[in-house]
Amino acid sequence: MNIISILRFIINHPLNKGNKMKAISRFVKWQFSTMLSPYPIIYQFTDKSKLIIKKGMAGATGNLYCGLHEYQEMLFLLHFLKESDLFVDIGANIGSYTILASAHINAYTIAIEPEPFTFAHLLNNVFINNIQRKVRALNIALGSYIGEINFSNTHDTTNHVSTDVDKDVISVMINTLDNILNEEKMPILLKIDVEGFETEVLKGACKTLENKDLKVIIIELNGSGKRYGYDETLIHQKLVELDFKPYIYNPMNRTIIKINNFNSLSSNTIYIRDTVYVESRLKNSDEVKILGKKI
Repeated sequence: MNIISILRFIINHPLNKGNKMKAISRFVKWQFSTMLSPYPIIYQFTDKSKLIIKKGMAGATGNLYCGLHEYQEMLFLLHFLKESDLFVDIGANIGSYTILASAHINAYTIAIEPEPFTFAHLLNNVFINNIQRKVRALNIALGSYIGEINFSNTHDTTNHVSTDVDKDVISVMINTLDNILNEEKMPILLKIDVEGFETEVLKGACKTLENKDLKVIIIELNGSGKRYGYDETLIHQKLVELDFKPYIYNPMNRTIIKINNFNSLSSNTIYIRDTVYVESRLKNSDEVKILGKKI
């Protein structure tokens, strides 16, 4: 993302509404500070959580500039999850969602990140928040079988299961979600962000998807599946057959709005089943303080 795109993202972000200059100031200060010092900072993420951020971490710096990089989805998680829940963060990267779930909400998280260098940052964020007992972190990929698979390691937040065009790759272990959850209670929420490999992850999660205790899936459907020859409309159809429906979330009034056309889906989509249960949770959860705002 070039600097113009970053600035456009910052000034149009909902949490920067009314404070665009302050947001730009955070961006400028970060750029100067990283030129002067290579060391990471400990950023106060929410009033109950911290995040270690260093230069080059695209998603993490988005949190610094805007409070919550993925506004709707992160606030949905914060308003929906309860302390007794299990959340599974598939494609956890450095752990932004994991930290919100387990440091702010105090829920239990299984965080899955294949790339070893990124996984080390995830562990650091778990340690800085002292939530080792709340997070089971796995340095593996997820898919439809158990074994090994090649993975890219030079693309930051967009590292992915490698294809023939990828030059710098490493071998990582791969497992299925059903196997990982074999001795765990059923998660109430899945977040799946695996850069086009979502089809394979869901193939290895049949038992999990059929269990009615799973209420919500936040999944990225941005066309990346084409690199593996997958049609992401089939993911949508599969989830609809399992009684999930796509929604967007308005955090300000805590309402969910159904999406009726697959072509209208955003990059991250919230699929929900049992909307009455979900809406009750959203309405009755505590406010969250982000960038001085209570939401």
